[in-house]
Amino acid sequence: MNRRHQAVTLAQASMESPTLARLSELVRDSSLRLKAVEPLIPPLLRSAIKAGPIDGPTWCLLVESNAAAAKLKQLLPALQAHLRSRGWEVTAIRLKVQTTNR
Repeated sequence: MNRRHQAVTLAQASMESPTLARLSELVRDSSLRLKAVEPLIPPLLRSAIKAGPIDGPTWCLLVESNAAAAKLKQLLPALQAHLRSRGWEVTAIRLKVQTTNR
């Protein structure tokens, strides 16, 4: 039996798979959340933060260092309140420090 495999784009694959469609939606939502709170984050700290996973009402931010996480931790109540005022039901924001081996 000869099977021909055709490459599909991520957008095509996500439209054909409910699981991928949901994952794509969560990634997009997480990115929109980060964009919404970005003005509240000091400019020099913004590059150290990436949008992370969403787990129900809990959102995770990926942070480059412990120092950045410590500073960001002070801003969490304001970030959470801002997201709620924009319609997102966020009851908690988790921080995960992502260390990179250089």
